[in-house]
Amino acid sequence: MGKILHLRNLYLEAFENCKPAFLVVLLKLYSLFSMAMISMALYAFLYRAVNGFKF
Repeated sequence: MGKILHLRNLYLEAFENCKPAFLVVLLKLYSLFSMAMISMALYAFLYRAVNGFKF
């Protein structure tokens, strides 16, 4: 749990004094998009590994 809180604090501190505001919004959207893409890649890998895909 401590690791998740640490990552959350890093994320919040990264955008604390960032200007201009629209850039902050774009960077937050990009970080969410990147997290979604990594999650889908991990899901696809685990799905293939669990269902017997031969590597």
